Amino acid sequence: MIAFFDASALIDLIEGKAPFGGRVRAELAAIERAHAGVGAAVSRLSWLQCRVRPMKANDAAVLALFDAFFTRPDLVWVELSREVVELAAAIRVRHGLRTPDALQAASCLQLGSRHVLLTGDTAFQRVQGLNVAVLA
Repeated sequence: MIAFFDASALIDLIEGKAPFGGRVRAELAAIERAHAGVGAAVSRLSWLQCRVRPMKANDAAVLALFDAFFTRPDLVWVELSREVVELAAAIRVRHGLRTPDALQAASCLQLGSRHVLLTGDTAFQRVQGLNVAVLA
């Protein structure tokens, strides 16, 4: 099983603000209990989205926390390849997701069926084949 982090879930996890950080940690713990050895995956889009706020705020401490997560050797990266972009366009047309969300959904689907998308956005639930855990 691979936990794919939408930027919203990753921001909540890393920044740890209550109650959202606790919800992400609880969901990860539940996934780990059900599926030992859960991996973590992100897209390059999540990397971009997570870095914007701390960069704007010149918050080196938070930026360092994200950098530590994104440089984990066991982290799986889903690149924004031609296939991902083409699938994202189809998802956008079929399900009406915004472009960034369609890219995240398409990225997650590249991981195969043994994935869970961690997010705070219920719109992802419209995408067929996407295993979504909404952390609301």
